[in-house]
Amino acid sequence: MRVHDFKDPELGKAIPYGIYDLADDSGWVNVGIDHDTAEFAVASIQAWWEHLGNERYPNATTLTITADCGGSNGNRTRLWKTELQRLADETRLTIQVCHLPPGTSKWNRIEHRLFSFISRNWRGKPLVSLEVIVNLIGATKTRTGLEVYAQLDTRSYPDKIKVTDAQLAAVHLEGDTFHPEWNYRITPRT
Repeated sequence: MRVHDFKDPELGKAIPYGIYDLADDSGWVNVGIDHDTAEFAVASIQAWWEHLGNERYPNATTLTITADCGGSNGNRTRLWKTELQRLADETRLTIQVCHLPPGTSKWNRIEHRLFSFISRNWRGKPLVSLEVIVNLIGATKTRTGLEVYAQLDTRSYPDKIKVTDAQLAAVHLEGDTFHPEWNYRITPRT
């Protein structure tokens, strides 16, 4: 009986990373199979931007991200910040990050407006393959208009990547006046 989130020796593992677009009431879930790293988190945001965001917001100059304070997109994670710098450089967008205070991740709207509906949609259905998982996530819709897009990400994301002080110092990071450790912007390098 599969009742825990441990890697299944036959099926592997599925790591969902979600993006909820407040303005469009839509979700994007990148389902990885390797490691939940900062590189994977930013690759998920970049996939959303390339598949949906860029077309929906062609005149955007800033991308605002609300994130937890821990895990792959944690406020202390050096790789998160260096990968966001890479994304800012590639997209020419300023990345504005607002981390929720520690212990408050359930306040994030993504939990209430995206993942709760995905959970309802696949309730009682056996998650027997990656294809089933991606299809169930992508079939999630609500009467109020939520649409969810999903893709399988089979790329490798090595864990334990070290970011040097010099690499971190090269990030164009400007802290906000209110809790700069949680609220900051990363501007593209010229």
